[in-house]
This record gives sequence, structure tokens and C-alpha cells, in this order.
Amino acid sequence: MAVTRVGVVYHPKVESSRPLAERLAAFLGERQVQTWLASAWEEEALRPQIEGSDFLLCLGGDGTLLRVARAAVPWAVPILGVNQGRLGFITELRPEEALKRLPLLLDGKSWMDERAMLAVKLPRLHQGQATVWALNDAVVSRGAIARIISVETRIDGDLLTTYRGDGVMVATATGSTGYNLAAAGPILYPQSQDLVLTPLAPHLSLSNTLVLSGACTVALHVRTDHQAMLSLDGQVHITLESGDAIEVSRSPHVARFLRLRPPGDFYRTLTARLVSPGVAEAAEK
Repeated sequence: MAVTRVGVVYHPKVESSRPLAERLAAFLGERQVQTWLASAWEEEALRPQIEGSDFLLCLGGDGTLLRVARAAVPWAVPILGVNQGRLGFITELRPEEALKRLPLLLDGKSWMDERAMLAVKLPRLHQGQATVWALNDAVVSRGAIARIISVETRIDGDLLTTYRGDGVMVATATGSTGYNLAAAGPILYPQSQDLVLTPLAPHLSLSNTLVLSGACTVALHVRTDHQAMLSLDGQVHITLESGDAIEVSRSPHVARFLRLRPPGDFYRTLTARLVSPGVAEAAEK
């Protein structure tokens, strides 16, 4: 299928991001591809333009891709990430190779990497929404006060346990290499549909991470005498009150990423990035 319309989304706080976005847009324009530019941080301007685009070029780090993936719900427009961040677990290209490899996408020489997302049902509306989306994780945790909270946790309605500690995280396979990894959770293969349930600094309560079927629903019921918080992808933060309950399940929507590197490259770059940034750079060359 011919590519006719592409969105170029950039990180507004990375100095080189907007100029690179303009160069990529000009490159596409020379090939009679209609383009539009938007900041990844301006969702009101971004979302209306996504529908009808053949794919999105996303300039920034993994955090920028998380923003754009949430904005792309429900259209599932494919995204190609150009890494201008630090780690770049889910980005695909380095800035210096973007112009050189872009023609491969226009010629259809890429494959589609579909990633599971989360649907999070809220106890009350947030910006008019009863359900919100996340690509990496949904975290119920204590607020600014460093005191434990209790989170009664049910799986498909059946009581698992009441976690006491800093909180509880539900992560996707994509999120398994993020906060979940820092909390000593397991790494899932990227296309896994399973969910990971990871307690955060548990105190005298179940400390094991659980890998759950992607078909299940996790209910998290908060008990606390101080503020608690729901965080989505570490970017959207919603205040919770004692007695609030949220439900987390696999979303009917997916994030779709265009890939030029072979599927097995995930494991090579993952290992390199976990060793040191210098090794990661060498592995990508």
C-alpha cells in the first residue's frame, strides 16, 4: 500500500528534535508524501491529526513513544521511533540513520510489532474518561508521604492478598523492562500478552512477582490514611482516596511499532543496554 500521509512527532525539550523533524518532513515531501508536525506533549493538537495517517515518526526516547502510543488509541496507527533519549528499548533508529533508512519504510520493507496495552477502569472520571490506557504499566502507590499503603488485590474477583508497602504495579511485556525491572520483576518477551503483578517495597506481605494471564482482570482496592496515587506509564498521575478501587486488564487496543531490525535484535540490544550504554552503542552499529 502506498504511503500518502505521515505524522512527524517530536520532543519539544530536546533541542535537536524539531530541526530533525523538519528535515524528515521535507524528505517525505520531496517524495509526494503529505506530512504534519506536532509536539508529543501537545495531545490536543496531536490526536486529531493521527487518524488517517499511514504511520507516525516519533522523535525522542521511550517516554515520548509512550505518550504517542496512548494518543494513538484507538486508531492503532503504526509508530517508528527515532531515539533521542537515553536507553531506547522501544525506539528503532538512531537519529543519524533516520534519513538513510526512511525509504525502506516507504517501500514496505518493515514488519509490524504489536504490543499489548492496559485498560484501567477508574473510580471516578478523569478528564471525562472512565477508562484510561497505558502501554508500560499502571502503578498504585503511596503519595508524597513516605508511609505504607494497603492494597487489597483480587484476580478475576478472587482475593489474592493485601499488599502492604509502597504500592503495587501491573505491567505489560513492554513495561517489564521499565519500572518493573527496577523493582526486580521479570522481563517478558516483547509480544507476550501476559501481565506482570509486582509489589513495590512490600513490608511483611507477599513479596513475589506474579506473571498473570492476559485474559484476567486485576482489581486493586486502596486502604490508606494519607494520599495515594495512580500513575500510568509514569506520566499520567491521578490522586486516589482510601476506599478507591481500580480495575486493570489487557486493553482491546494495541500499540503498533514499525521495525526494520530483525525480531531477535530485541535480546541483543536488551543485553547490551543492561551492561552499559557504551556497549549498547557498539551493539547497534
